[in-house]
Amino acid sequence: MSPTALPTTSPALRAPARRPDLGPATALACRECGSRYELGALYVCAECFGPLEVAYEFRGVTRESIEAGPASIWRYRGLLPVPEDVAATRNTEPGWTRLVRADNLARELGMRELWIKDDSGNPTHSFKDRVVAVALAAARELGFSVLACPSTGNLANAVAAAAARAGIRSVVLVPADLEQAKIVTTAVYGGTLLAVRGDYDDVNRLASELSGEEDWAFVNVNVRPYYAEGSKTLGYEIAEQLGWRLPEQVVVPVASGSQLTKVDKAFGELSRLGLVEERPVRVFGAQAGGCAPVATAFKEGRDAIRPVRPRTIAKSLAIGSPADGPYALDVCRRTGGAVEDVTDDEIRDAIRLLGRAEGVFAETAGGVTLATLRKLLREGLLDPDATTVLLNTGDGLKTLDAVSPLVGPTAEIDPTLAAFRAAGL
Repeated sequence: MSPTALPTTSPALRAPARRPDLGPATALACRECGSRYELGALYVCAECFGPLEVAYEFRGVTRESIEAGPASIWRYRGLLPVPEDVAATRNTEPGWTRLVRADNLARELGMRELWIKDDSGNPTHSFKDRVVAVALAAARELGFSVLACPSTGNLANAVAAAAARAGIRSVVLVPADLEQAKIVTTAVYGGTLLAVRGDYDDVNRLASELSGEEDWAFVNVNVRPYYAEGSKTLGYEIAEQLGWRLPEQVVVPVASGSQLTKVDKAFGELSRLGLVEERPVRVFGAQAGGCAPVATAFKEGRDAIRPVRPRTIAKSLAIGSPADGPYALDVCRRTGGAVEDVTDDEIRDAIRLLGRAEGVFAETAGGVTLATLRKLLREGLLDPDATTVLLNTGDGLKTLDAVSPLVGPTAEIDPTLAAFRAAGL
C-alpha cells in the first residue's frame, strides 16, 4: 500500500502540508516487511503493523565536517532526521557529554580499560534531552505545535523543558507514584502534567489513545521514528571521543530497548561511512530484576517478550512491555553480547561504588548498568581485557530515595577540636 492510501482521519496519521525538510532522511521504512512511506507522522506499517524507522541517504559526512560542528548533538545533523539549519533554531542543545576514563573503577573490577559515558550533564540531566531535541525538530517541521509524551520521568523532564524553551505547549503523562524529584523537575517548566493512577504501560496505553484523538506530537508515539534516532548520538560521541574508534564492548540500560538498538545502529553507520575502522562491538543489555522481560527472554532462549508488572527502584527502566525488546534481543545475540538483570540491592551498591570510585553520581538506571557489568564479569560473559563503555543515562539527584537511607554523615560532632579528635577522624 502506498503512503497516500493510508487513512488520514487520525491526527497521528495525517500527512504534512508539504514535503518536510528533514536533512538526509528520505522515507520511513518498516523494520519487519520493508514497506516504505513518505516522511510524516507515521509510526506503524499499514501492511504488517510493524514499527517504522527512518531511512536515509547520507551525503558528504566526514570527520572534518563533524568536528567543525557545535559541541552538541547537532554536530551530527548530517546523520539525523532534522533540518540542515537545526543548530540555529531555539532547540535545546544536548550532547557532547563527557566520556570518563574510569581507571579507579577498572582496577577495582579487574578490568584493563573502562569508560563511562556520563549523560547526566545534559540540560535536564538525562539522555532523554537527546531524543527530545530530535523529536522536537522533526515535529515542528511536520507542523505540530504541541509536544507530548507518556514517561517514567526523565522524558517528562526533557519534553517539558524543551517545549518551554521553544515557546510551545507541553502535555506529559506520568505514573502517579513517580519519584517526587521527577515530578517537581517536570512541573517547574509550567506545562500540563498529568499523574495517572497506574504503571508506565497503563500511561503509555492512554497516550496511544490520545495520539489518535489530539493533533499533538507524542514524541515516543506518533513521531517515535524520529525521536528514537536521537539515541544514535550516544554511539557517535563514544566513537569520536575514543579518537574515532569503536569500543569492543558496551553495556546499555534497557527500558523500551530503543536506546540499545540505536547505539548499535550508530556504530554500524559510522563503519559503513568509513568514519571509523570497522570492528565487532559486543552489546550487552542491563535490566532491573523487578522488570526484566528482555533479560528473561534472552536467558530462556525465546524471541517473544512476555510482559511483566514492574516492581523495582529503577523506575526509569520500569517498562513491562518494551516496544523494542525483540530488536534489543536480536542485537545482543547477533553481536555476541547478553542481557542480564540485577536486584535492587545490587543497584544501590553499584550507585555507591560508582560514586566512591569515580565521583559520578548515577541515577538508578546507571546503577543497573554497573551492577550488570559486575555480574557479567563474574559469569565470564564480559571480557575484562576489552575496551568497555558503560552508559550512565541520568543524574543521581533524581533518585535520591534509592540510596538516602544508606548514606549520611560520617559522624555528628560538637563544634570543637576535642569533639573532632574524639570522633577518631
